Amino acid sequence: MAITMNLYYTGVNGAARAFAAEMTASGVADEIRAEEGNLRYEYFLPMDDPETVLLIDSWACQAALDAHHASPMMARIAALREKYDLHMRAERYVSADEPETDSRFLRK
Repeated sequence: MAITMNLYYTGVNGAARAFAAEMTASGVADEIRAEEGNLRYEYFLPMDDPETVLLIDSWACQAALDAHHASPMMARIAALREKYDLHMRAERYVSADEPETDSRFLRK
C-alpha cells in the first residue's frame, strides 16, 4: 500500500519556486528519489497560483516514509523551508489494493 503526500509550499515573491529550484539544483531532490522506498518526488507549478508549488511525494509504505522523516535529509529540507519562509499544507493519500476502476476513462 503506497502513501502519497501532496505538499503545497506557499511563499511570497517567488519564494516557493526558488525553493523547488534550489532543491533540484542542489541535488537534494535526487537524493530523496534515491532513498529506499521512494516512488516519486516531483514538483509542479499551479497555473493559477504563482506563489505555490505542489510536491507529489510517494513512498512504498509507512516505514519508508518514517525512515525519510527520521533521516538527516529532513534537517536540510527544513533549513531550506526556513530560508524561503515557506508555509505548507498537506494532503495524504493511501493507495487502494483494488484493481483500477477508472482506467476506462483514461486515454492512453
